[in-house]
Amino acid sequence: MTLEIELLVVPDCPNESVADELIAAAMAESGVEGSVTHTIVASQDQATSRGFTGSPTILLNGTDPFATVDAPVALACRLYPTQDGLRGTPGMTELSIAMTGAAQEGAGAQPQNPV
Repeated sequence: MTLEIELLVVPDCPNESVADELIAAAMAESGVEGSVTHTIVASQDQATSRGFTGSPTILLNGTDPFATVDAPVALACRLYPTQDGLRGTPGMTELSIAMTGAAQEGAGAQPQNPV
């Protein structure tokens, strides 16, 4: 199964290259294959239609594995809770686990609870 990975960013996102590197490293660590596309979210209308809660947002097969119920739609930088505190990208382990789960779901297997 190949994951469809979409990286949503605002123009000139300072964490875009870091997120790109993280995605590549998490794919290598998890053994999951995928194709990555980039989408620039440049207007509030685009943000609203995509449910965009900040840049960068990583979608795995169209789903944000780090979504929170109360996150507002915003053309802004996004912060992720990690083991090292709030960061501009999710942690490597968390992204690898999310990729593995999304790949298993896409292949029809039951995802395993990583926690």
